[in-house]
Amino acid sequence: MTSAEVGAFLRAGRTATLVTLSPDGFPEPVGMWFVVDGEGAVWMRTYAASQKVVNLLRDPRAAMLIETGDTYAELRGVQLIGTVEVSDDVERICEVFAGLMVKYEGMDPEHVPAVIEGYRPRAPKQRALRMVVERTTSWDHSKQQAVSGT
Repeated sequence: MTSAEVGAFLRAGRTATLVTLSPDGFPEPVGMWFVVDGEGAVWMRTYAASQKVVNLLRDPRAAMLIETGDTYAELRGVQLIGTVEVSDDVERICEVFAGLMVKYEGMDPEHVPAVIEGYRPRAPKQRALRMVVERTTSWDHSKQQAVSGT
């Protein structure tokens, strides 16, 4: 995929598999909802006491996989490799939460300020996670089919 296609794919993506490293070094994959901000950064939100936060504070290396497709010819995906920054910034956590509500729950963006305000008391028990991408790999099997079909 081109850079623009990767960006569009990420913005439209649904569930990502975030892989962190457990204390014994084994990969620990978990499904995560995510949003992409105006600068193209991928953000997630989770509980501060979650195992993924514990893992990331010990070792920030991580991978994310976002994919779609029901048949081989429809497979598309993006793999992000890098590190994850863990933030306890209440405003950022609230912004990520509101973004998730717009993307996944269909909330009207006009309600974002009220949701941020209402979520603020719960945010200190949460963390915002920002994927700092070092390497991106993408694929789109529909492009392969188009080439081989000509």
